[in-house]
Amino acid sequence: MHAPIQQRLEDFRQQSRVQAGSLIITVFGDAVLPRGSRIWLGSLIRLLEGLELNERLIRTSVFRLVKEEWLRTEPSGRRTDYLLTATGQRRFEEAARHIYAASAPQWDRRWRLIIPVGELAQKEREALRRALFWQGFGTLAGDCFVHPGADLGSAFDALIAEGLGDVLGRLKPLIAADARFGNAATDLDMVHGAWDLEGLARTYQAFVERYAPILEQLRTDAPGGLEGEDAFLLRILLIHDYRRLLLRDPELPDVLLPADWPGHQARLLCKEIYRRLLAPSERHLDQHFQLANGQTPPAGALLGERFREVDPLG
Repeated sequence: MHAPIQQRLEDFRQQSRVQAGSLIITVFGDAVLPRGSRIWLGSLIRLLEGLELNERLIRTSVFRLVKEEWLRTEPSGRRTDYLLTATGQRRFEEAARHIYAASAPQWDRRWRLIIPVGELAQKEREALRRALFWQGFGTLAGDCFVHPGADLGSAFDALIAEGLGDVLGRLKPLIAADARFGNAATDLDMVHGAWDLEGLARTYQAFVERYAPILEQLRTDAPGGLEGEDAFLLRILLIHDYRRLLLRDPELPDVLLPADWPGHQARLLCKEIYRRLLAPSERHLDQHFQLANGQTPPAGALLGERFREVDPLG
């Protein structure tokens, strides 16, 4: 009945290797955070059973996330809740500003730069390049990292989280306000030198091709036709796929993007699918989300803010 939806779920189940930790972070940010940022591990395991993630893999991944200070534990009787740490919550809230935004942010026409000012070993340089790449930074001349709107403080916090705290003293953060910047031709040269927009466009197009049939199925099915578990699992995979895309996207302003940029279509597609999945997936969570003490916390107002258009006049 739900061929495109079932196909997406089955495609995930058939993967030879699953980055379970990354998926669990998506679950915490998307579904656990609005319900108080905590969940009993047994409940998390049950919620992910439909994706055929075995209990051992989930437990191992959760323990690793505790070690990496994304999560912390809090015993309740003989059971244990897992919670986002303050650092983990801040990390996801920063990401959420991009994931659930109804539209791309406005540009202040200033570039954010991170420039190495001390010697970096080759291994350190590669780790830095990889970590900043996943924050959307491009590179100029091999060792200057550039982004149109990143919060540099958050960028440095993320480097610490990646185990690169020792490198920070050899990096200089700058906000470019030089007259050479803000010039359209110079900005375009910078964009084409710093990012592989063609590759990013192909990745966005693949996302659109994967999820457009799913949206069509949701539009044509009778209301309430999608089971709660499938709605929840599809919602998690949707946000997981979209989050991984945005980690690579510098979110360039429209003036610096090619015409018909597929990132815009991907955002609108994600927004509509998410809204259609929200009610049945939340009903599923109302039935199966549980804390260590047996309670089921209600979803907070945070959900209503997601993908909401903001009135520019307030």
